Amino acid sequence: MASTASTASAATSEKAHKAHTEKAHRPAQVDPLAALRTPDDPPWDVYLTGTVFLDIVFTGLDSAPVRGTESWARGMGSSPGGVANMATALARLGLRTSLAAAFGDDHYGEYCWDALEQGEGIDLSPSRTVPGWHSPVTVSMAYDGERTMVSHGHEPPPEEPAPTHPPRASAAVASLTPGRGAPWIAEAARGGTRVFGDVGWDDTGAWDLAALPDLRHCEAFLPNAEEAMRYTGTDCPRAAAHALTEHVPVAVVTLGAQGAYAVDRRTGEAAEVPAIAVEALDPTGAGDVFVAGFVAGSLAGWPLADRLAFAGLTAALSVQEFGGSLSAPGWAEVAAWWRRVQSVEGQDRAALQRYAFLADLVPDELVRPWPLRRAVPTIGFRRSA
Repeated sequence: MASTASTASAATSEKAHKAHTEKAHRPAQVDPLAALRTPDDPPWDVYLTGTVFLDIVFTGLDSAPVRGTESWARGMGSSPGGVANMATALARLGLRTSLAAAFGDDHYGEYCWDALEQGEGIDLSPSRTVPGWHSPVTVSMAYDGERTMVSHGHEPPPEEPAPTHPPRASAAVASLTPGRGAPWIAEAARGGTRVFGDVGWDDTGAWDLAALPDLRHCEAFLPNAEEAMRYTGTDCPRAAAHALTEHVPVAVVTLGAQGAYAVDRRTGEAAEVPAIAVEALDPTGAGDVFVAGFVAGSLAGWPLADRLAFAGLTAALSVQEFGGSLSAPGWAEVAAWWRRVQSVEGQDRAALQRYAFLADLVPDELVRPWPLRRAVPTIGFRRSA
């Protein structure tokens, strides 16, 4: 057992070294933190941990599958999912991202590792390959702007990975679980890491903020409107945001098609930004992309309204592509959108002004640092001799 672990660790280190070497030879992309970086900064901008799934997404369905019938989808894509959605979104926005996750040693696990490390330049040195553990899989069916998912997986061994001692990072994204704390969150906060917390649906039905012990370590909390209202016992998402600031400095409540609302207790700022109307192909991972955009703007020191606008923009761009992680936009997509909306005749100048901060971020000559990988309908072909 010890020799297997040592071999896996050595293989992980070799993979990490190769990824950093290859990344160093890629053309530079936009760095939203360039003006703020110092030699004393932590090695990573953002750290996160969680479960990586292989996502198989069916799109182009006319309706939800009907019991006892067979449905044909007009589109299909495969990509890393789960925590990979957030990690990819952060990396594509120019943030140095480190991920701790367990990967199966099956073909799915190898594909996800390669897509994240080689394709996106994400640091996987805290991650591990678990021998004999098959990768969790989610099948997602997208239709009418909604999705239905079926997942399967087994818990990895508890020591794989072991994020008890997170690497030094400027920020961390933590998924808060009702009734359970994660020691690494408190340790990261004590070390000066700014923690951004999101949360899933409370299956217990308690909706008790006291059951989120790690919320006190967070700088910002980003629930959706329904979650925020249930946790605060309010009937208005904006009132819920203000109530949440009694527990966390910054509360961001996503309002779906209505955009997002946020309050910063420390500065007294409150901001609301409407959503950008787009034709959604697949909403998988849009919430993760929103959080990534908000984290990027927060680390860059942008005003609250700019952070909200940028987060909403990146989420809107993501739903126009297949898959959760590989649909995340990079700066090339942001720049293309900014150029396009300025050329639209009759454009609302006041609405356009909301995104004027992009003018100083995206140079006109911006090109892709490398072709962004998109979700593919199959994984691997046999190579001919």
